[in-house]
Amino acid sequence: MSDSLTNEEFSRYGRQMIVQGISNNRDPIEHQLLLKNSKICVIGAGGLAAPCLSYLAGAGVGEIGIIDDDVVETSNLHRQIIHSTSKKGELKCDSAKKFINDLNPHVQVNTHPVRLTNDNAFEIFAPYDVILDCTDTPMTRYLASDVAVLLGKTLVSASGVNTEGQLTILNFENIGPCYRCFHPKPPPPNTVSSCSMNGVIGACIGLVGIMQAVETLKVLQKVYTKDNFEPFMLQYSGYMDQSLRRFRMRKRRHDCVSCGDSPEITREKIESYEINYMSFCGSRDYDVVDSMERITPAEFKEKYWSAPAKECVVIDVRPQAHYKISNFNTDTVKNIPLATLTSMKGDIGKLKEVVPEINEDSNVVVFCRYGNDSRLATRELKDKFGIQNTKDVIGGFFAYIDQVDPSIPKY
Repeated sequence: MSDSLTNEEFSRYGRQMIVQGISNNRDPIEHQLLLKNSKICVIGAGGLAAPCLSYLAGAGVGEIGIIDDDVVETSNLHRQIIHSTSKKGELKCDSAKKFINDLNPHVQVNTHPVRLTNDNAFEIFAPYDVILDCTDTPMTRYLASDVAVLLGKTLVSASGVNTEGQLTILNFENIGPCYRCFHPKPPPPNTVSSCSMNGVIGACIGLVGIMQAVETLKVLQKVYTKDNFEPFMLQYSGYMDQSLRRFRMRKRRHDCVSCGDSPEITREKIESYEINYMSFCGSRDYDVVDSMERITPAEFKEKYWSAPAKECVVIDVRPQAHYKISNFNTDTVKNIPLATLTSMKGDIGKLKEVVPEINEDSNVVVFCRYGNDSRLATRELKDKFGIQNTKDVIGGFFAYIDQVDPSIPKY
């Protein structure tokens, strides 16, 4: 615990220390020391965390933990601005640490190059004052919220995809509400969006990350108190007209299984996996085809794509926007998004309107981006349309690029 600032720190933080009207009449030095003596833990080092970490480190938060087991890829760089081209292949948490150390050497950075799980969440969270959720999966949100409640930690939670995002503060000073108060039941798995599937405008998610930093500063510097804090949800939309709306949210639910009057969730239940977040949140059932219904990209090229090839119908079930960015550049492949295929409800007449040459005896090969949705499409074509000679390509279009033809653009 430090009770003073160095001359260099006065120079570094002076412009924010002289801001009036935000410190509840607190001495500006005391206000800055609250940051210097604070410890935060950030889950994720991606699009939300990038600006959030930058501004919190720049503001002088004393100790920052970063949880992320992913590595920097080219596709991250348009939005994850703490990383750079030279850091491709590095762990994101290590890349972020280097950025922060260069920005502000007064900040202690702890890296946790792991995925947050039932096994490690309590141990990782314990030393920190405030937890920041910068992820995009319901499983992590529920886990982080439950553990934060049991450890008495405030959780600043944000999410974003496409051009939109939202932000809230959970379990503030142990008075709630928690994530389960807002969402007692998780959304259906097929309604959950992600940046990799649905895309994201970097500047939009960056704005949400900056707002997350602002709210965290309010918590750390005790601008929010038990007397003045009211639960809220901020919702941001970037396109077409930018808008930011603030909604008052319900307070802690007395019947909440996590933070209510008679909580059912315990540390023992979490660490023993009696509470299974994957099972609770569900997932798209991609395990719907067996090995005989799948082929490798190399097998596809040899058996169906190369001359003299076995005559087949190739269907790409990626969304149209994905298909327009990168494809096989031939009219031979038909783009039928999975949602469109599903909406046909097994009516082969409707399918023939798009693919006139297809029938129940056709050899059909299905692609998607990573080989997930193509499995669902394979099951759909076999069981509902009656096209039994349907094959799914393992790993999808991207695996074909990696293993067979790297000249095709990969987005």
